[in-house]
Amino acid sequence: MRGIRAVVFDIYGTLLISGSGDIGSADDNSHHAAFQDALNAVGIREVGDIAAVERAYREAIGESHDESRSNGISYPEVEICEVWKHALQRLTQESVVPPLETNDELLAKLAIEYEVLANPAWPMPNCAATLTTLRDAGLELGIISNAQFFTPDLFPSLLRADLDELGFDPALRFYSYQYRQAKPGTFLYEKSQQALAKLGISPEEALYVGNDMLKDIWPAQQVGFRTALFAGDARSLRLRTDDDRVQHVTPNAVITDLAQIPQLVGLD
Repeated sequence: MRGIRAVVFDIYGTLLISGSGDIGSADDNSHHAAFQDALNAVGIREVGDIAAVERAYREAIGESHDESRSNGISYPEVEICEVWKHALQRLTQESVVPPLETNDELLAKLAIEYEVLANPAWPMPNCAATLTTLRDAGLELGIISNAQFFTPDLFPSLLRADLDELGFDPALRFYSYQYRQAKPGTFLYEKSQQALAKLGISPEEALYVGNDMLKDIWPAQQVGFRTALFAGDARSLRLRTDDDRVQHVTPNAVITDLAQIPQLVGLD
């Protein structure tokens, strides 16, 4: 795959192993223990009904999505601290949790505590080495990810290097929570395309790497990126064979190890 000047990555299920295969806020599975432990961690211990906490959390997400859709956003994203704020307000009114002051610090800590409990993450094999190779070869590195405010902090925590040190250009990082728009919509991909254009990089000179045929490969190809489906982690691989939108979509490459990317783009 010659002529690649930029490599843009998905995060959950691609650069990072994810317990749910995706970011936790998008996971509909029940995590009663995670809700209980997260509340305890921020000092909320007198919880009357943990099932009510989960219900309020899911409803707050749903209401946020409904509001965004009413404003014309087809693939909405939440800002997770706002979700927790609205959920706690409802739970206080229902006397499920005691009255409390929901300041920004508490909400951020609660969001992080829940995420790491419900959706543990770890670096994908050869993640750091691959990024180092691409960075040192002079390729531009970018991110397009369904993510929340805490997502970038996973890298210094797990790889002992922040995104700057790993070679990611701040101008090429696009997270769904910042724009309230999520994949598989093309909005984040279009933002990335525009940012790459400012660097003189055309869409066909960019390779997008992701684990999901619908959220990654389909929209990336719509804006002209070349694509590599990451199929190295069974829990995160999303082929979406029953979705009509990807029936005739074929990635330019399929990789099973991030270490294959340098060779794929002609560095070896």
